[in-house]
Amino acid sequence: MLQVGLSLPRSPGGPAGTFPMAENENVGTGQEMFGSSPVTVVITSEADTWDINASSCLGCGQFVDWDRMPDPEQRPLIPQDILSKPPKELKKLAREGYWAASRVLRAQVYHQLIQQVPCRLVTPDALVYRDVASRLFGKSNVSSHPLPEFLEGCSMPTYCLNLEGVTALKKILICVGNLFPDITYSPILPSLVALLLHYSEDEAQCFENISRLIASNAPHTSYIEQSFLAHQASCMTFGDLANKHCPAAHKLIASASENVFEVYSEWLSWLFHDLPFNYAIRVFDVYLLEGQKVLYRIALALLKQYRLSVISTELEGTDIKADLQAFMQNIAEHVTVDKLLERAFGIRLFSRKEIWLLQMANRKALMERGITMMQGRQSFHLAVDMQNFSSSIVTAQEMRVIWSWIPERFSLFPPLLLFSTSEDGCSLQRFYTCCEGYEPTVLLIKTTEGEVCGAFLSSDWSERKKSGATSGFFGTGECFVFTVRPETERYEWVFIKKPELAKAVPRSRQRSPSPSPTSLLGSSPDGRSTSSNRLTVPTPQRRGRLSPFLAIRHFLLPSKTASMFMSGSREGIIIGGGGGQALSLDANLLWGRTEPCETFDNPPLCQENFKVQLLEVWGFQN
Repeated sequence: MLQVGLSLPRSPGGPAGTFPMAENENVGTGQEMFGSSPVTVVITSEADTWDINASSCLGCGQFVDWDRMPDPEQRPLIPQDILSKPPKELKKLAREGYWAASRVLRAQVYHQLIQQVPCRLVTPDALVYRDVASRLFGKSNVSSHPLPEFLEGCSMPTYCLNLEGVTALKKILICVGNLFPDITYSPILPSLVALLLHYSEDEAQCFENISRLIASNAPHTSYIEQSFLAHQASCMTFGDLANKHCPAAHKLIASASENVFEVYSEWLSWLFHDLPFNYAIRVFDVYLLEGQKVLYRIALALLKQYRLSVISTELEGTDIKADLQAFMQNIAEHVTVDKLLERAFGIRLFSRKEIWLLQMANRKALMERGITMMQGRQSFHLAVDMQNFSSSIVTAQEMRVIWSWIPERFSLFPPLLLFSTSEDGCSLQRFYTCCEGYEPTVLLIKTTEGEVCGAFLSSDWSERKKSGATSGFFGTGECFVFTVRPETERYEWVFIKKPELAKAVPRSRQRSPSPSPTSLLGSSPDGRSTSSNRLTVPTPQRRGRLSPFLAIRHFLLPSKTASMFMSGSREGIIIGGGGGQALSLDANLLWGRTEPCETFDNPPLCQENFKVQLLEVWGFQN
């Protein structure tokens, strides 16, 4: 049983019954970039008693310490009938901060938006709260009622709440625990309740609104994660997005931290714990309208801003988690909230459905690691064992960099050597035999010139057999190619960096691309490929199963050569295509060629025509 330890002086509040504002209030100082940093209550297992009567139900604004509340922001004239605007226009107004011009307007908008959230048929409302609160707390003046166990170890920001507000926050969380027994872990919940309390008429209204967000059943949308499994899956998803959309920041964090996943596990805390109130509430404005995807956007924008604001040499020996937290708390020194949101919405993410599919794939990977819906909080560590890892091609430190590029759901598992030319010989058939049944794989090549390059390949090599007599391309947009020596660089699917080039396919339409074949198979007498003689580029065929994330069938691609990820035949293997092949190897795994290609928009990964000194394939030990 958990208790909350809290000692705060009583703060003066505004008028008990209403917000302290004029009827026509729609302007404020607007120029001041200040806001109260959240006061944090850490939930522990220490006993505590608190005054129930400190929370009354006298009206909107009663829970706020007005001395700490930022002034309304100056905005253009608020449109008439704003609450009746269509969703698209409401999104635009929320992004531009119109709610920030009036506390009353923001309170009305919050309540109306949440009432429109589709949720389960039986969802506790204000009447239920009053009944349960009466039974739980009775009429006694002091209570030592425990907070829910699912909040153990979580922080409880109080922002600009006064003592009445903090007490109301505890009571609502206790009632949530009582009425939603399936919640096992939800670190974001205290922050959301605290923010809503600033704009609620009473405890019951706040409880009803948070209950609707908890009970939301909108497709491919989640407002509040309610288990450790779901929370960790969202952290992994953010790590995947940061890897793709913030490569410079990701590289910086990977070099400064031994556990990148642990750093990214704090991404929601950046938004709803570390940001000052006037930033956090603007995040909440758009979150109510657009769901969790908008949180990913804003956290990515913060990560990009962090990279712009730090010097990598200054991070040596620094606690990167603490440094990120301090950066978020002092964000006003680096960027205004309007500019932050502008940059966030300038990040072109994939569709909500694609992100949802990625989150489900991450959840499945966690379940394979033994994490269940009822599991409590647990720590994860970097999968690569720096002490025991051994490769003939890359060092442990180099493999750690490669592992940081791999999707989170796979990097949970340690690497497993599947094939090596030094042990298994230079046989393509042996290559296939050793690699089939493993998905995904990492291909590493060391040339006789000492250059090292490779590819992350998302699909099982056995997929090549589904094309029949003609080999077809397969794989997904998670494939990428890379160099390790002399330079370390990654080249992803071209649509990762330019998602606007591809349109999402309607659910009712799914198709596979069909690039046309290019050149004929050929090789010189010594086995070396030439510029005019390449492995035959096969025609991709329709396939039965695709990996769940960035599957080609989800996109309408403008180029037929934009999805040539991987292909294998008796003649050799090809990775990447369109205008050239990122990597191609002959049937003896001795000679290869690398060229720029349209799929990955890469330069040659090493000397264009190369001889293989060593080749390894690594899988993931489940």
